[in-house]
Amino acid sequence: MNCLQRAKEKISSGARLERDDILALYEDNDLLYLAEAARHVKESKTGKKVFYTVNRHINLTNVCKANCPLCAYQCKSGSNRAFTLELDDVAKILSQVPSPQSLSEIHIVSSLHPTKDFAYYLDAVKLVKKILPHVGINAFTPVEVVNFSQISGQSVAAVLSELIGAGVTSLAGGGAEILSDRVREIICPKKCSAAQWLEVMRTAHRLGLRTNASMMFGHVETIAERVDHLLTLRKLQDETGGFVAMMLFPFHPANTELGKTFDLRGVGSWENLKMLALSRLTLDNFAHFKAFWVMLTLPIAQLALSFGADDLDGTLGEEKIIHAAGAKSSTAITRETLEKIISEVGYQPVERDSFYNEV
Repeated sequence: MNCLQRAKEKISSGARLERDDILALYEDNDLLYLAEAARHVKESKTGKKVFYTVNRHINLTNVCKANCPLCAYQCKSGSNRAFTLELDDVAKILSQVPSPQSLSEIHIVSSLHPTKDFAYYLDAVKLVKKILPHVGINAFTPVEVVNFSQISGQSVAAVLSELIGAGVTSLAGGGAEILSDRVREIICPKKCSAAQWLEVMRTAHRLGLRTNASMMFGHVETIAERVDHLLTLRKLQDETGGFVAMMLFPFHPANTELGKTFDLRGVGSWENLKMLALSRLTLDNFAHFKAFWVMLTLPIAQLALSFGADDLDGTLGEEKIIHAAGAKSSTAITRETLEKIISEVGYQPVERDSFYNEV
């Protein structure tokens, strides 16, 4: 029996896929088979429900000391693109949110500001919690948490405990990129290492803080490195059970140094959908997969609901990081549009909070 036959037999029997199985399925390139298999797994976990949330993104600053070749969002202090929100600015943003009582989540990720201390970020969270006490706060990536640890002189556990005390209810899953130090040395050499990213997540889960997970692909990584990334996430989920959802980010090369250096064009819809389906089949211990419409575009995100995704994320309000890298999608969407997109595919739209409790 060859690797592909074995992989398909495992899928039929519900057995766990291993590295060679996943690589064989990738090389086979049978998109319709992968779609059917991933859709079956999705429906076995969440039935006909597809989730979304009414949320608002807040990016506190784009001034960053990491200077990653991967990133188009960052800039140096003094740049004409630079911004840093103070507490009054955050309060103003929240005051302009229409129907704030309908919000389920505030999502906060930013950059590694060279002079702002940890208290700046804590105060921002406390302010959000004060103004919107009913809202879940999904905030900061492991990259940011490692930075908070370094600038405060505290352990990662102590930093996470303070964030929880300030009002953070879940940790964002970004910054994983590809969990390979070979790749990270090229695309984000000043960010935390793969081991540090994983240890932040492990510590968060130990403290009872649920988190999301992610992968950014389509740059300098190999296919084997993508598979190893997924298997690493699966292993940690086996250990802790603390991941709530998985999100795949196709790399947007526009306006990035990495894109120019390696003449990258980004991946197409076929690759996006294939990686989503393979991820759903590989990460058998993850209940939820997001089709992030901002990165995929609405038509592809809708199609992704037939490739294993069960969540379209949220309304956003204003997204800056991905649009800086050339995303052409809108920066916000209405609840009604999300529900229409889901219903057209034959699924049931369900509004959720950060933990997939139905709203």
